[in-house]
Amino acid sequence: MEKKVEDVGSLKEGRFAILEDEPCTIVDIKTSKTGKHGHAKSRIEGIGLITGKKHVIILPTHDKIEVPIVEKRDAQVLMLRENVAQVMDMKTFETIELQVPEELKSRIREGSQVVYWEVMGHKLLKEVRG
Repeated sequence: MEKKVEDVGSLKEGRFAILEDEPCTIVDIKTSKTGKHGHAKSRIEGIGLITGKKHVIILPTHDKIEVPIVEKRDAQVLMLRENVAQVMDMKTFETIELQVPEELKSRIREGSQVVYWEVMGHKLLKEVRG
């Protein structure tokens, strides 16, 4: 189970939603008032977790939307090779390779503790702890 369903009206900034088939962090939500014959609508703006692209959708607040389940895991860096870090999951001891984001390159070292997210089959390096 990699995703669940929630009401559009219950979404908040900083949470996650699937916009245009990509898991996104919600950066802005604007809700219009109900019209004479219509329903309130929400304009949801998000940044893709995988591609970093901006996505905007408009949906009635009573509609349902898919929300990805984000698993945050701890790991230790075993080896660095250019833009790739080989890390070992601290719970399962599984060894995986992760792309190192540009903003973390100066801080990551072999032996560092890191946090990676597992989202809809993708593994993303998100934080260096030390």
